[in-house]
Amino acid sequence: MSKVIAHSLFTEFDINLFKLGKHYRLYEKFGSHIMTVNGVQGTYFAVWAPSAKSVSVIGDFNFWNEEEHPLNVRWDASGIWEGFIPEVGKGSIYKYKIHSHHNDITTEKADPYARRYEHPPKTASIVWEDAYNWKDAKWMQKRKKHNAINAPFSVYEVHLGSWKRKIEEDRSLSYFELADELVAYVKKMNFTHVELMPIMEYPYDPSWGYQLTGYFAPTSRFGYPEEFKLLVDKLHQNDIGILLDWVPSHFPEDAHGLGFFDGSCLYEHPDKRKGYHPDWKSLIFNYGRNEVKSFLISNAIFWLDQYHADGLRVDAVASMLFLDYSREDGEWEPNIYGGRENLEAITFMKELNEEIYQSFPDVQTIAEESTSFPMVSKPTFMGGLGFGMKWMMGWMHDTLLYMGKEPIHRRHHQNDLTFSMTYGFTENFLLPLSHDEVVYGKRSIIGRMPGDEWQKFANLRLLYSYMFTHPGTNLLFMGGEFGQHDEWNFQGSLDWHLLQYDYHSGVQQLVTDLNKLYKTSPALYEKQFDADGFEWISYDDHENSVITYIRKGSKEKDILVVACNFTPVPREEYRIGLSVKGVLKQVFNSDDKKYGGTGDFKSSKIKIESKEYHYRNYSAKIKIPPLGTVVFEINS
Repeated sequence: MSKVIAHSLFTEFDINLFKLGKHYRLYEKFGSHIMTVNGVQGTYFAVWAPSAKSVSVIGDFNFWNEEEHPLNVRWDASGIWEGFIPEVGKGSIYKYKIHSHHNDITTEKADPYARRYEHPPKTASIVWEDAYNWKDAKWMQKRKKHNAINAPFSVYEVHLGSWKRKIEEDRSLSYFELADELVAYVKKMNFTHVELMPIMEYPYDPSWGYQLTGYFAPTSRFGYPEEFKLLVDKLHQNDIGILLDWVPSHFPEDAHGLGFFDGSCLYEHPDKRKGYHPDWKSLIFNYGRNEVKSFLISNAIFWLDQYHADGLRVDAVASMLFLDYSREDGEWEPNIYGGRENLEAITFMKELNEEIYQSFPDVQTIAEESTSFPMVSKPTFMGGLGFGMKWMMGWMHDTLLYMGKEPIHRRHHQNDLTFSMTYGFTENFLLPLSHDEVVYGKRSIIGRMPGDEWQKFANLRLLYSYMFTHPGTNLLFMGGEFGQHDEWNFQGSLDWHLLQYDYHSGVQQLVTDLNKLYKTSPALYEKQFDADGFEWISYDDHENSVITYIRKGSKEKDILVVACNFTPVPREEYRIGLSVKGVLKQVFNSDDKKYGGTGDFKSSKIKIESKEYHYRNYSAKIKIPPLGTVVFEINS
């Protein structure tokens, strides 16, 4: 085997950008790259290890002998070690062996920029490149004209390992199989997007993927990188977008990972008050270190660029924003102004969103953020963090609390249901019923509903109908769409056998139809983040536990009237005030027999009367089914 040949992909410009924290395509330089140098084919390696006194590539091609292939350190004090190794090619397994200046510590690390890793529990990197031929040009062109701010955005959240399993083989579906089965299912259900819980390589299954070690590689659990690209491609070919969960908030301490990489705190903050997460027993990135910012922003760009992702849902933003997150007094240090905000993390998030929207203006970044931190989804030029959307955690908490109460008690808690509209347009909100709501003893969504079996399912249908007609975009975790009884189990499969029962298949049909209603009704999406798109008819009918409201699109004719009855008592002549003449035509009823409802409270066309009510000039009497939602359009 030939020795290392001096070679570099870095220009002086690259190095300067890297040091300044402004190089956002580092994956084109760092890592392993198959190439030909001086007529010889092999692989170029580059790794950042400024505290190292030596770095070697060890692997199956040199019997893991560190003497065979030592890398060369650059002369420019960048801390980059690099070199070209002839005859090493695709599929070669490797790590970096690093001897540190710090107490002669030695580490063996996977490549932070590797495009593929061994299947866990193995931990080495694999030299890889693929020549995938994308077929999603039509989608990518359509995406440029598609603005999620005023277009349908309904998300199906999926954990790939447990969505569906091959029971007889006791395994998850592969990327290749998911490209058929998952794509067909999501298309049938009328969701506009799939959100995948982290698919970047991770060592520990019970982390659900939120403890990453391979930031630039799709997990090998389900197949090759190009097979994951096939899954993305097939989604796009079927007009379905894909969002990836992304975790820049923390990373695990596994020996082969980023922690203590070159014998020093290279990626993590050296002060444990800023660099260690007590809840997750993990390390926190040093957002004030320029090279680390370049690493993280390059990683976000990588998935949008190389894998055609349509957006990133950024995990645990609240933990990044605040220095005292999950810490007691004395366990954190205020910022230079005496406050609790993590100024370095805030700067990082602003730069992240600015770069993403400059390079990919047609994607979305979505913040999982649970506090009242202001302007999360406002542009940075306005002083915001620059995210496209923010999870509406308050709506989720209050609504599930309300729906869990027996209907007889709901009259005393109507404010829990309506409070969301007091702040509903301060951010671009996405309404989430995510995986976090169906684990750790919280019960499934159907399991939270009170009453007998009929009432439980009627409540669930009511909840989803209210959710899909509430302003904002929405997200539903897998299994919720057919009323899975059990809590989510990452080691098992969804209980698909439940679909043989009418109540479960009925909920599935309801979600399918709600998605269709949402996608085809401008009143529900054109002004979903705009106060002009919503108007209460009545929010204070506590005694009947009924709320009524109007959703409006850009055109005057695009109006929907929504009525929700949160008790099992039908309201057969319920008068609502309206501002226009015409006829109410029912377009949706959650009590329809095909959904498992009674089917007894249908409304034909209802003439709007010239009778004042709810401080409006006109009104109409409508039927609202027990524990049901009805939606009407207004025809002239």
